[in-house]
Amino acid sequence: MTTPHWQRSPRLLKNLLAAALLLPALAFAQERPWPDGSQLVISVSMQFETGGQPEGAESPFSGTPLPKGYPDLPAQTWFDYGYKEGLWRMLDLWDRTGIKVTSHVVGEAALKHPELAKAIAERGHELAAHGMRWADSYNMNYAQEKQFIGDGVAAVEKITGQRSVGYNANWLRRSPNTLKVLQDLNFTYHIDDVSRDEPFVTMVRGRKFAVVPYTLRNNDIVLIEGRHYSAEQFYQQLVLEFDRLYAEGASKRRMMSVSLHDRIGGTPAMVEAMERFIRYAQSHPKVSFMRKDQIAQIVLTEKNPLIDNTEALYNQ
Repeated sequence: MTTPHWQRSPRLLKNLLAAALLLPALAFAQERPWPDGSQLVISVSMQFETGGQPEGAESPFSGTPLPKGYPDLPAQTWFDYGYKEGLWRMLDLWDRTGIKVTSHVVGEAALKHPELAKAIAERGHELAAHGMRWADSYNMNYAQEKQFIGDGVAAVEKITGQRSVGYNANWLRRSPNTLKVLQDLNFTYHIDDVSRDEPFVTMVRGRKFAVVPYTLRNNDIVLIEGRHYSAEQFYQQLVLEFDRLYAEGASKRRMMSVSLHDRIGGTPAMVEAMERFIRYAQSHPKVSFMRKDQIAQIVLTEKNPLIDNTEALYNQ
């Protein structure tokens, strides 16, 4: 009896086994390609918080706080940089590079600087919700949280005519009720999840709700303020992240998230770093920049979305 060729060739057998192992992953990926054929989708968050921060909010001056009753005027100017310089500089960058972003807007910040909220909307960017004030909501009851989020939505909508469908809690610290509150307020997605490198669907009271994961890895407040990265180091972080996700995107759906805050990401060096990164990403084929509301609609309307019900206990 003749021994089959594949049994006589260890190398061929090894290749066949490797191909067999890859088949499930390839089949899994082919169920969820990006509709536009992208190999990697990048989504940028632009946090509009200036004017919504409480007294004593974290700043470069927090390590040496002034005695109670004394206004910290230099700290206030650090936040003011966001609306005086930072957001305008970032808006010009998005125009130059032709990308659209999602701006998470604190309601009180929009009320204090309506011209900025209007400019963001007029330039084609998404205005997403970020609460009425820069405050925690994880400890609110259902009614309190619904009003807190709803008031922020109403404030931005009154100024811009754009109603938010996406949400970002303060420091991601949502409550067990948050997704149900959002569902009742007609939101379609939230971003307070860092468990995946692709968007997915979770079931909230039996209905689909989109999750468009946020990032702590490519986040200026974490890396620049928290870990004291330079703008050059931030750029290198983005490039390394891009290169790995772009390679993986050849066989499965991948998304890269970047987060910039008005007073940090809008500085000259950071905008220069971001422009270099965007140009680098755009030099690769099949790379798209998308608003988060667009990404959410993709997973909500596709036939076989990735469904993750890890938090089912809270979403009944």
